Amino acid sequence: MSSVLASLAVTMAFQVAPAQVEIVAPRSEVEVQESLLLTARAIDGAGRVMDDVLVRWISSTPEIAEVDQTGRVLATNPGTARITAVIGGRPTSTLIVIRELGAATVVAELAYATPFAGQAVPLRVSALNRLGEAVANPVFTYQSDNDAIAHVDGAGLVFARSQGTTRLSVRSGDASARVEVIVRADPGLTYSLTPEQAQARTGDVIRLQAAMRSPDVEVRAFPEWSVSGTGAQVEDDGGEGVFVAERPGTYRVSARLGENAVVSAVIQVEARGAEAELIKVGRGPISAHHSGDVWVFEGVDGRDYAYIGTFQYDWMKVWDVTDSSNPILTDSVQMDARRINDVKIHPNARLGVVTREGASSRRNGIVLLDLSSPAHPTILSEYTETLTGGVHNVWIDGENELVYAVHNGTRAVHVIDISNPESPSEVGRWAIDDAPRSLHDVIVQDGYAYVSYWDDGAIILDVGAGTHGGTPRQPTFVSQFKYPIGNTHVAWRHGKYLFLGDEIFPPAWDVDGRIDARGYLHVLDMSDIENPVEVARYEVPEAGVHNIWAEGDRLYVAYYQAGLRVLDISGELRGDLYRQGREIATILTTDGDTTTPNWPMAWGAQIHKGKIYSSDINSGLWITELKERPRVIS
Repeated sequence: MSSVLASLAVTMAFQVAPAQVEIVAPRSEVEVQESLLLTARAIDGAGRVMDDVLVRWISSTPEIAEVDQTGRVLATNPGTARITAVIGGRPTSTLIVIRELGAATVVAELAYATPFAGQAVPLRVSALNRLGEAVANPVFTYQSDNDAIAHVDGAGLVFARSQGTTRLSVRSGDASARVEVIVRADPGLTYSLTPEQAQARTGDVIRLQAAMRSPDVEVRAFPEWSVSGTGAQVEDDGGEGVFVAERPGTYRVSARLGENAVVSAVIQVEARGAEAELIKVGRGPISAHHSGDVWVFEGVDGRDYAYIGTFQYDWMKVWDVTDSSNPILTDSVQMDARRINDVKIHPNARLGVVTREGASSRRNGIVLLDLSSPAHPTILSEYTETLTGGVHNVWIDGENELVYAVHNGTRAVHVIDISNPESPSEVGRWAIDDAPRSLHDVIVQDGYAYVSYWDDGAIILDVGAGTHGGTPRQPTFVSQFKYPIGNTHVAWRHGKYLFLGDEIFPPAWDVDGRIDARGYLHVLDMSDIENPVEVARYEVPEAGVHNIWAEGDRLYVAYYQAGLRVLDISGELRGDLYRQGREIATILTTDGDTTTPNWPMAWGAQIHKGKIYSSDINSGLWITELKERPRVIS
């Protein structure tokens, strides 16, 4: 430590604490990218201003505003920033309101510049601030130079009225744009909507097509969709109306195609109804400590096994589940760890990989297991060299003899070659950048790795799909999807959908008590893998989602304190799956053999030979079976 730093440390340590600290700000509101200089003063017990005091400045909201040690604040994003000054150990704070930059430029474009009289066409508008960034919530006003030719309403929908040319004005603050519209004569337009009638269950998606026709000219329609009532929704998807209902009832779906042209359809919706139930088949109770992830497989001896990690404990439990109604604990493998979070088994069933966190040696990494005697696995080797900071989750690519490990230390996905399992080695890695991140999970499916990067959302990597130049050892970036609130904890690709789970724990939680977790599943349409689109969600009230598994038309969700849940994911998915009644079966994973009475904490689920194997943090292994009931159509 230099003499200057040492002197500063001593001064701070012995500086007399003031009776009061005040922050003086020249103003309390600024715009994004503006800065202002704050000053702080200390007042002693006699009301006198103290001289030569050291001030430590802290931004409690660094994502909104930064502050340096001179007190200069730089506004980076809209919101309310809290800036704190600390003198002699006494803090005080002030709030700075940061306004979004207003529109400096308005961009406007008519969806169809030469509409026919009688046609409605949307005006597509956006606003950019002086930095060239999109304004999040701009307010626009609209005006037509000649309403007799074309009228524009307050939402930017243009109604072509009669043949001629006019201009439309769009304004946001002091910025504006003008658009020319050329209205052609009505060629004898007719309007239609198909289907005109439909029947569906809650959660079923109906796609409607609205059309405009004339005898001689091809016409493109721009329908504005609406639905009666509050129990259903309709969204535009490239001109189609996508309808889905949460409640039974009769709904009228309308498409406005012109100022005086509205076509409609009637859709009758019945309740989806429960179609299955979860039956408990067997239990492997673990109540002496908390459990982690579970993986089930058929061993080389032809028998079935479930391996379960432990939370804040140093054993991996081995259960023989050949008789699923009577699991037998055959062994426990001890290793230096405070958490064995994840367990994965190689497709050849001869090698297992478990993760370690909190090792006393501070060399965590992964542990490879020899499964030649699956009832009594032994430690074959360890790999810690580049994974000392702890590994939370892994995925095994058996075809290429690789393990993808998420490393707490580097916050990167490390690619480990296990072709020689007695001597693993790192052969590649991928990370967003060098900035502090939180990385939680990785799953590899069909040549893509789906990496759960917490606040940075889901990252999709090419690890052999061949679409973006990636290889199993050299991942390349494909796309990213993030949302403003929620910690992206797990991802699972199934068909054209990617299911993303949040994990949100309360600020203060105790693993030995009741944990009120929150978070839900985001459903992304991956038809364009470079541009994922969120189309649906599954949220159980007052609970939090954890790991998931999909097979066929069923999604199996470990929903922490809401237990194990099963969803019908058949057909197209849109809207709120919980409210639609797509949840078909549930079971609370708690009984008398638990660390926390009456509080399930379902961790994960896996399908094996028709049974569902779940682990619960508080109570261990659960084996259930989904009993489908035939649907009765009245």
